[in-house]
Amino acid sequence: MDEVRVCVEKAFTLAQVDERLFSSFIEHLGRAIYTGIYEPGHPLADEQGFRTDVIDFVKDLRVPLIRYPGGNFLSGYRWMDGIGPKEKRPVRLDVAWKTLEPNEIGIGEFYDWTRKVGSKVMGSVNMGTGTVQDAADFFEYCNYPGGTYLSDLRRQNGHDAPFDIRTWCIGNEMDGHWQICHLDAADYGKKALETIKMLKWIDPQSEAVVCGSSSGLMKSFPEWDRIVLEHTYEKADFISLHRYYENFDNDDDFLASFVELGTYIKAAIATADYVKALKRSAKTMYLSLDEWNVWYQRRQEPHDWQKAPSILEDHYSLLDALVVGGLGLTLLNNANRVKIACLAQLVNVIAPIFTKEGGSAIRQTIYYPFRDISLHGRGVVLTPVVHGPKKETKYGDCPLVETAVIHDEEGKTVTVFCLNTGKNDLVEFTLDMRSFGKLRMSFWTCLTGKDLSAENTFEKPNAVNPRNMPVEKTAASTFSITLPPLSWNVMKFAIVS
Repeated sequence: MDEVRVCVEKAFTLAQVDERLFSSFIEHLGRAIYTGIYEPGHPLADEQGFRTDVIDFVKDLRVPLIRYPGGNFLSGYRWMDGIGPKEKRPVRLDVAWKTLEPNEIGIGEFYDWTRKVGSKVMGSVNMGTGTVQDAADFFEYCNYPGGTYLSDLRRQNGHDAPFDIRTWCIGNEMDGHWQICHLDAADYGKKALETIKMLKWIDPQSEAVVCGSSSGLMKSFPEWDRIVLEHTYEKADFISLHRYYENFDNDDDFLASFVELGTYIKAAIATADYVKALKRSAKTMYLSLDEWNVWYQRRQEPHDWQKAPSILEDHYSLLDALVVGGLGLTLLNNANRVKIACLAQLVNVIAPIFTKEGGSAIRQTIYYPFRDISLHGRGVVLTPVVHGPKKETKYGDCPLVETAVIHDEEGKTVTVFCLNTGKNDLVEFTLDMRSFGKLRMSFWTCLTGKDLSAENTFEKPNAVNPRNMPVEKTAASTFSITLPPLSWNVMKFAIVS
């Protein structure tokens, strides 16, 4: 049996977790909105046509921000198409995803939906076909109280109070050749700077996220980020990162995806800090990983122009859930610089929640590790000292057991997350937490199983589900726990003395 020993010292603090680390994303793409969150005529639809079963699932995740309306969709979006009487809204070609967009849902309806699920909107503006003036008009419509043409138009459309959208993405993946009106770094940096100036003149309390590289695999990374930040450093608040992973027939490397994500984050931090030094600035640039997930891009299939086609609908396995758990640990362990992260996406499209048109909704396997870090990852991240074996992967050395530790001083708890990447053997996992005095384990949940390909389906919605593990009730300072192979574990301890 392998052994892993973890020493948790109360004083080894990394950062207070920003709750926006547990955010998500909904784009006008596939069935994310239509038959996802919105399906008038569904037996469980509310008075606005929103599915209440989906609302309940999202509420359980405690998602603080939801990025909207895109995504690739954003770079061709005309926001005024989505306001006013629905019967007068135009149907448009969405060239980004080759679909028909009916504009039945716009910013007003989406704002209403986020209030129902207990979230806020993370806004985004079109830096492709859109102009700086288009973006400024959108800011004014959303956030200015009243007395101007656009703010009064919002009030006429049923929202007397401003939407109070405080965090804004200035475009999407503008480094990508696939993006509508793709720009080079200098041109984007100039346009983004002028857009942020307009944003903060209209609403000084707002924050801006500029586009970093759409992947650490881009040949232009990190040079794109450097150039963009040289233009925007003193005005922007965050630079974005996007990263997706898929299994290329090697489970060991796939399970080590969190190692590569950590390397990518560290490179983005180094780039931002170089620009800080170059500018002689006292300001620290924070990161927004506003797209991350497992995404099987090889499975995408062509489709004709239609409304809400079934595209990018990955069905997730137990193995995928373990990988998402590991990525979540990397987010927590970089919480000193990563302040926003959006699981992409939330419903139907590469999502933890999946719906059947006219039917039920289910939680996919990845729902559970994301829910775990959202519910139990709030507090101060500690940096433990870990002694244990590692294995070699294409992403570098991967620890047999990856961990993250959260101290909730107000709640007087310590939460330990751990991913056992070992395939065959049990792991003797020893936790030394003597700096906290005596603790008592309050719960331990474990997501594991013999079949890594197992999925949740409409016929078997709970095929993959965390189970409660037996806990030792005796108060102690050191705990020895046997971890099942290939398992995602959440352990909470109450500080009793």
